[in-house]
Amino acid sequence: MTQAKRAFITGVTGQDGSYMAGQLLDKGYEVHGLVRRSSTFNRSRIDHLHHDEHLPGRNLHLHYGDVTDAARMSELIHELRPHEVYNLAAQSHVRVSFDEPAYTAQATGVSTLNLLEAIRSTDKSIRFYQASTSEMFGASPPPQNEDTPFYPRSPYGVAKVYSYWITKNYREAYDMFAVNGQLFNHESPRRGETFVTRKITMAVANIVKGTQKEIWMGNLDSIRDWGYAPEYTEGMWRMLQADSPDDFVLATGSAYTIKDFLEFSFAHVGLNWEDYVRFDPKFLRPTEVDELIGDASKAERVLGWKASVLPPELARIMVDADLARLEGAPEGQF
Repeated sequence: MTQAKRAFITGVTGQDGSYMAGQLLDKGYEVHGLVRRSSTFNRSRIDHLHHDEHLPGRNLHLHYGDVTDAARMSELIHELRPHEVYNLAAQSHVRVSFDEPAYTAQATGVSTLNLLEAIRSTDKSIRFYQASTSEMFGASPPPQNEDTPFYPRSPYGVAKVYSYWITKNYREAYDMFAVNGQLFNHESPRRGETFVTRKITMAVANIVKGTQKEIWMGNLDSIRDWGYAPEYTEGMWRMLQADSPDDFVLATGSAYTIKDFLEFSFAHVGLNWEDYVRFDPKFLRPTEVDELIGDASKAERVLGWKASVLPPELARIMVDADLARLEGAPEGQF
């Protein structure tokens, strides 16, 4: 009997981590996830995947730790000896990174080095995926692809640039299978509630139910390339199945403004967004990224990956899920 592949996911309780865990379990993997110790639980996204350890068939295992703790990362990699590592943990909120730049540098930047060092000192055949981001491109004009120069416009983007280059450096210096997925915005019903798309769809659901009257927003003119998160986690997996390590942009190639996403979301329930949206300057960033539009032609050519869900459908999916939540639907349904 062939032994199941073993994967280690940091950020397993987040949007991408929860979808990745579910997809790997469906592929027959033994999945290990990293969780931070807290007095409150934040595991609603993986509750449907994580079962009583005394029951047969349990193949998702959780381990306490923090990616900023190099010693703990080394200990876990040595103990688990995974075949694949997906580094999806980070302080990933762009606006918050201006308020917490030092923590963002550690949690989003240096943490990647901690994992790479743990792999290098344990077994260099372990395949490593680093979650890079379109925010690294920042002010570089679109469309952005793997050859576009980086020009980050936030502490988050800067930290991700460090992670990108240290991943590439370890690949070249130590002949490691280490790749960067340069993912453009990807959303879902599991997106955190402070991110703009989810903030919008939650507000729409609450307004429909009569528990909210308005939504306060910042810049509505930023242009983004929004995709559907489960498609992007499939792309991450494909990067680690390739014959050789390389870096890939994942994107839809489409351009929509935040105003467009508001219109799609409110129109889905028969409302005019302009009747409910108010402006608050506190939601503006010190430096803005005006336009991010990805060119994922390399991923389609090499990996056979192509996004299919575009923002009009994505907004409907997320609004319907938030309406269902208010009716008591479980998180794992989405």
